[in-house]
Amino acid sequence: MPAVSGALTDVISQQDKNEVEQRVFALFSLAEAHFKAPLRRPAVSWRKSGKNAGTANLTINKINFNPVLFTHNRQAYFDEVIPHEVSHLITFQVYGRVSPHGKHWQWVMHNLFDAPARTTHSFDLTPLGLKEYIYRCQCGDVNLSVRRHNKVMRQRQQYLCRRCNSVLAYTGQQR
Repeated sequence: MPAVSGALTDVISQQDKNEVEQRVFALFSLAEAHFKAPLRRPAVSWRKSGKNAGTANLTINKINFNPVLFTHNRQAYFDEVIPHEVSHLITFQVYGRVSPHGKHWQWVMHNLFDAPARTTHSFDLTPLGLKEYIYRCQCGDVNLSVRRHNKVMRQRQQYLCRRCNSVLAYTGQQR
């Protein structure tokens, strides 16, 4: 069994790490029974990675979970986030490189894991303490992440408001 590793693991108890790994491996067992084929179990790591609840690295067969979001959304992790990331790895192992949230991934989520095939989470991000930069458009204020703000400052990117389609302008303020 791959070991659970990563930075910021002190936020997660060893029991929680074990339960998450058990859930990952139980989902893999379910997929193996359905597809009648052995699948490679992934390594599981814990590190804060922006706003992501989890990420799946297909080429190295590894799942990373955000420990801060896990501690604030434990049940949602077991119900949705873990199946979401496991579905990426299983879809890749069974079907190869296909659309990340396409019909194969959706089928695994819905039919095999009986989980909603949502592509994003709606967790409260306040516990992450991320900086946001305030931009303005014709219809109001819009918050941009540090990464997007830096692209604007380096004149590598311009962003448009999704509602009014006007260019976002930095107000000089941050949250």
